[in-house]
Amino acid sequence: MPETVTGSLEEIADKADCEPNVQTDAAELRQANCRSGAGRFILTTFATDRGQREWINEANDYGGTYLVGRKWVVSGEEKVVVSLRGRLGGTVERAGHHSGSSGTGGSGHSDGHDDGHSEEPEEGAGHQH
Repeated sequence: MPETVTGSLEEIADKADCEPNVQTDAAELRQANCRSGAGRFILTTFATDRGQREWINEANDYGGTYLVGRKWVVSGEEKVVVSLRGRLGGTVERAGHHSGSSGTGGSGHSDGHDDGHSEEPEEGAGHQH
């Protein structure tokens, strides 16, 4: 396998042999529709690792196959994603399709509360007089 590529959306698209059709151009992520010899796919690049993790967590709710690199994700049909790994490196991840409820383990998205992740991140932070 090649070393996992890094770079801008355009640089990664070039390595995937596609001309990116940019659909989303925001500070936190950029997303483009691509077509190469392998087929059609969506290339998404992220400003931060956290943004990428959050995107993948949400995408897992819909199922699918993804090629995950450093601050980028390719999504598309499994055969396309797997073939692009030969050019881009990265890790193939297959997301299970979930129904609306997540009654097991508490790792899914929940309505009304946030599982305590942001209650008080640091003792005394922001309470200085």
